[in-house]
Amino acid sequence: MTDSASGTAGQPARIGVIDDHEIAILGLKAMMETTSDLAFVGGGATVKELLAITTDLDLAVLDLRLDDGSSPRKNVEELRAHGIECLVYTSAEEAYLVRSAAAAGVLGVVRKSPRAVEILEAIRAAVRGETIATMDWAAAIDADEEFVEVNLSPRQREVLELYASGEANARVAKLTGLSVDTVSQYLGRIRSKYAAAGRPAPTKTDLYKRAVEDGWLPMPRRPRD
Repeated sequence: MTDSASGTAGQPARIGVIDDHEIAILGLKAMMETTSDLAFVGGGATVKELLAITTDLDLAVLDLRLDDGSSPRKNVEELRAHGIECLVYTSAEEAYLVRSAAAAGVLGVVRKSPRAVEILEAIRAAVRGETIATMDWAAAIDADEEFVEVNLSPRQREVLELYASGEANARVAKLTGLSVDTVSQYLGRIRSKYAAAGRPAPTKTDLYKRAVEDGWLPMPRRPRD
């Protein structure tokens, strides 16, 4: 028999779910209703929707790609700012999404495909503060030796976000109050940092990809069926 999750003062652990597919939320709710140690508190299509219901949670189960375009990193950071730890619950996704969440401190990754008993055990382990070291986690974090997080200053980040989202140099200069030459210098330094990290970004499209990977720009919206 496995250890149960531990909520507050012996009460069931309070779990929230963030997923933009209602069926995924209902599926997890149904799983937890078969247990005595996990309590489904609420679900939302975004982090803000869940936090509007409650911030009194022992764990948030978070889908990586949400329809609002939010980045995994920013979602995890927002939840952790409210004292809520996270477990990623996802279909097969791009490895960089897992890295983005990992950089913000999630407890691990569990796929939506395993049996319910395995998913529930992963949630229990996360409630206990254990790392959920699945193959997806290892493949995204350990196997990708080329991935190095690039630290940008707030000003560099501002320039990158504007430029990579489609603005021309002159427009970036106007929006930031910098000269066009200074904007070009900033972009040169940003490219140098990515190149030094082994993640070159010679084109504007490459810079957009890097900005999304590192959570500085929102995820592209996925088409609905």
